Amino acid sequence: MHLVVHADQRQFSLRDSGSRLDGSGWTSAAVEFHRIAAEPGGIAIATARSDLVESSVTLLPSPPALSPAAEHVVEADLPVPSGRVVISGPADYPSQEKFFSVPPGLYRARVSYVPAGPPSVDWNDHEYGEHYRYVVEMWPVSVRSEVEVLRQGAAVWDG
Repeated sequence: MHLVVHADQRQFSLRDSGSRLDGSGWTSAAVEFHRIAAEPGGIAIATARSDLVESSVTLLPSPPALSPAAEHVVEADLPVPSGRVVISGPADYPSQEKFFSVPPGLYRARVSYVPAGPPSVDWNDHEYGEHYRYVVEMWPVSVRSEVEVLRQGAAVWDG
């Protein structure tokens, strides 16, 4: 599923439809190294711009190969007991949320930060920061794991 998300406050989230994120996942390690905030109900993905950003969400049967184009790659657990993933920016109204259906269960979500041009929709050319495509690949798992950075991007990356 390809989508454009309003990443207000330089982030957007994926969460189970029965959960809310409270920001508790934004630890110093999450901000400085992970670039995602993992919480019991989902994950928030830091973006390089507070703007419209391109993303994709794909359900896979097993872990994929690492994308050679990705500058930063991180994985975290994403529990989806309802079978419905909500993708939204922090300022989105419920009518603006996007949904992705999966079989209920626990998933591992890999987020790859792939350099890209501006999205094909109107975007804020006055906003600073690089354009990335935020590629989320999910597959079912049976055991919980910690957040893991598979490829660490540059220390200064968001403008």
